[in-house]
Amino acid sequence: MSVELGHYMAVSGVIFGIGIVVALGKRNAVAVLMGVELMLNAVNLLLLAFARFGAAFADDAAALSGHVFVVFVLTVAAAEAAVVLAMAVLVYRRRETVELDRINLMRW
Repeated sequence: MSVELGHYMAVSGVIFGIGIVVALGKRNAVAVLMGVELMLNAVNLLLLAFARFGAAFADDAAALSGHVFVVFVLTVAAAEAAVVLAMAVLVYRRRETVELDRINLMRW
């Protein structure tokens, strides 16, 4: 039995679903960030699977494009994580909590 594109798609869908459940179901800002990162990693897995299995039908440049997209997504995810964690630290210093329900930045 070999691993085919459908297997990668199923695993990616499960990981994306777990990410959605975590991002929408948690109240902690760090847990929501982890859910978003899971969703981005699921997309990365799918991009790499398409690059691997699409290489049989295209030239090497098309196969490399999936890897380039993954590098871009990882760069955006790293920048997003750095900004969100910096904001969480600032909110924690001000409010002494990172619970999303208890944070109201309009009220000082």
